[in-house]
Amino acid sequence: MQDEDVLNEFRNSEALLEGHFILSSGRRSPVFLQKMRVFQYPERTERLCQALAQTITERFGEVDLIVSPAMGGILPGYETARALGCRAVFVEREEGRFQLRRGFEIHEGERVVMVEDIVTTGLSSRECLSAIREYPCELLGAACLIDRSNGKADVGAPLVSLCQLDAPDYAADDLPPELAAIAPVKPGSRDLKK
Repeated sequence: MQDEDVLNEFRNSEALLEGHFILSSGRRSPVFLQKMRVFQYPERTERLCQALAQTITERFGEVDLIVSPAMGGILPGYETARALGCRAVFVEREEGRFQLRRGFEIHEGERVVMVEDIVTTGLSSRECLSAIREYPCELLGAACLIDRSNGKADVGAPLVSLCQLDAPDYAADDLPPELAAIAPVKPGSRDLKK
């Protein structure tokens, strides 16, 4: 699957949005990828995650376990694990940090890949990888559907992606005039109230 094929899955789901968006990192961007609009279509999600599974296998070899950060990574993590024929678990924030809950375990020696939906700054990925490193497993690396940093984000492990996108992002106090002229919206889920 090529970059344009991946982006077309988002376009065809009306998930590639343009405007003024506040990203989960707090940075601002004229582009937002509303991945849940893609994930509402099982056939699209399956196509993307089968391609990601193939990319993971080519880079890392056999995988025993996929670990994803909640919330956005759960569906692609599960579908990618299904394509790989392995288990899938996820970490959740508890007291401000990612942890395994719900009786999930990472077993000694398991070959683990972290799967994320979209990487921008790499913060969620780094936090998820930190939680994985608390276990005596073999952490192979990380994978995502779209790397919107275009390879610039440091997630703290080798990262593979289906698509690299050079989507600009800016500090809130350093916006280009055309972006500053548009009222911002925050479509993500990181700061939703419980």
